[in-house]
Amino acid sequence: MIKFLLKVVVFAAAFYVLTYFDVLPGLQVLTDPGGPLGEYGSYLWIGLIFGVVNAVVGPVLRLLSLPFLLLTLGLFLLVINAALFALTAALTERLSIDGFGTAVLGGLIFAVVGWVADQLLDH
Repeated sequence: MIKFLLKVVVFAAAFYVLTYFDVLPGLQVLTDPGGPLGEYGSYLWIGLIFGVVNAVVGPVLRLLSLPFLLLTLGLFLLVINAALFALTAALTERLSIDGFGTAVLGGLIFAVVGWVADQLLDH
């Protein structure tokens, strides 16, 4: 459980960095400064939703798309990560993604962020 919560914080930090430095121009986070945790609470909320979507829906999508993954030698994971990223935006009104290209790049960035977080938290 602690590993999952730390991963949520890492995802929230990644969302903050991506929007603060405008890395993905089509990615927008609508913050709520008057909320319980202020501006950072929005990032933690989005990180929590992305973490849950990635933990629950991600394995199911990867299993169901196994033939496509084998056929494309794993490149179909980009589409799955984009779908998870877009699903997160659909579940919350705080996250906005403009287009499929932004979702693919965001999914790729968050796949790398999740992998790095797993590597650091396993040691």
